[in-house]
Amino acid sequence: MTSLDTKAKTLLELHRPGNPVVLPTVWDAWSANVAVAAGFSGLTMGSHPVADSIGRADGEGMSFDELLARVAQVTASVEVPVSVDIESGYGLEPLQLIDGLLAAGAVGLNIEDTVHSEGKRLRSPAEHADLVRGLREAADAAGVHVVVNARTDLFLRQDGDEADRLDRAIARLTLAAEAGADVLYPVGKHADADLRRLTSELPLPVNAIGQPGSPAKDYFADLGVARISFGPFLQAALGAEATNLLAAWK
Repeated sequence: MTSLDTKAKTLLELHRPGNPVVLPTVWDAWSANVAVAAGFSGLTMGSHPVADSIGRADGEGMSFDELLARVAQVTASVEVPVSVDIESGYGLEPLQLIDGLLAAGAVGLNIEDTVHSEGKRLRSPAEHADLVRGLREAADAAGVHVVVNARTDLFLRQDGDEADRLDRAIARLTLAAEAGADVLYPVGKHADADLRRLTSELPLPVNAIGQPGSPAKDYFADLGVARISFGPFLQAALGAEATNLLAAWK
């Protein structure tokens, strides 16, 4: 059995700017095994598809314990490293989050700056960096280099003036990097020039979101991306295909 710290270090080493790792976003043991059988060396678990799989809403509509139950099922089924989207942290302390993830067998996390439990307000840059710092310190205390993927929702929310949004995102994520993040996730769809600027000016590997069915690994590689995940889009694509298959039986 590979140790959690070894898995965490393996996951971190997969992040190579210009040669991005693709981490399929899964939601249960079945989808995890499908992705591993297809040859992928790591996985992410997205809050949206996991919530959908248990009949809950995204945006912390499921509890952290419900999420961890799914995580434990996945990590018991596959040997590859697994990173988990923990949304904005479920109102819990960093130590609780890290202890829960490690107990469930996960070695990475996404943490976003939209606080769902507080009217979906946006954390300040310093507040988000403080949370990242707390997660890093808790992981260090546990002896596992949990891979912290610090996400900003500035682009998804279209927060503030578009004219300086890119500058604000870079400043916000740079603070998260200084606080101990390993990967930075300016989630959203970006123009080529904007994504190139993000990968050039941010001090850590950058995560981009991909669309299954539209192969674009080389495109993201050329723009300096280090990690590609799918958010809810893999589950949505499979759902659309299942709808087509079932339609023939009406």
